[in-house]
Amino acid sequence: MSKERRLSRIFAKDGKSVTLALDGYYFSTKTNGIDNTLNQLPALVERGLDCALVTYGMLKNFREVLNSVPVVLRVDSTVSIFDNTVPDTTPVFSVEDALKVAAEGVVCMTFPGAFNEEKTHLMAMQLAQAADCWNVPLIVESLPYGYPVTSDDSNNPAIIAASARAAVELGADVIKTRFTGSAEDRLIVEAAGVPVLALGGPKTGIDGYFRFVHHCMQVGAKGVAVGRNITQDSQPAKVVAGLNAIIHENATAEDAYSLYMAK
Repeated sequence: MSKERRLSRIFAKDGKSVTLALDGYYFSTKTNGIDNTLNQLPALVERGLDCALVTYGMLKNFREVLNSVPVVLRVDSTVSIFDNTVPDTTPVFSVEDALKVAAEGVVCMTFPGAFNEEKTHLMAMQLAQAADCWNVPLIVESLPYGYPVTSDDSNNPAIIAASARAAVELGADVIKTRFTGSAEDRLIVEAAGVPVLALGGPKTGIDGYFRFVHHCMQVGAKGVAVGRNITQDSQPAKVVAGLNAIIHENATAEDAYSLYMAK
């Protein structure tokens, strides 16, 4: 299968994607809502979910529900599961492992500017080489100075943009990274030159989250790769419906919120 065909399963026909991040078990013990959301996946797909980022264990133990959605395998993990700041990462699976479980792609992190920059960049480069060999898309979650926002620099659009471009130069086909909510977020998309998915988002309520996603789309993002704003919501399918409206139907944040609130 060609890489383009696999990418066409991660992204919809319009080149955009509502991607659900279910890979939190590799990075934290704060995983409330993930299993409940897994069991609702068919309903989320009906409301517009395009793809899910998953773990190897999920693909073994939740095969029936995961058959309803294209998946990307997370191939790195934290080195300290009880430290929610994700201080460092290590490779745990390969491109070949992703093919064994019929994943459409692989995803890993890089931390430009952090103490482990060299190691994470080497991991991404080696994955890119293997992914090109097997025609498998590589998503790189490139986060300057580490996983959390700890300084102005780690949340500076120009620095995030430089981190995104570094990941592309290492071989990334898609970038997953943070957006700041400012107009300068456009720099991130321009620097990457490949599809960019916005991760996370503000914890300001679902209406605030929809406004953030609308902003990301306005500055050129190709969608989202989001976890807790879906999995920890009491109505994950309705969150997906709102995201689908913004990302695929060019709806406003207010339209998305109306969908979420509808009975």
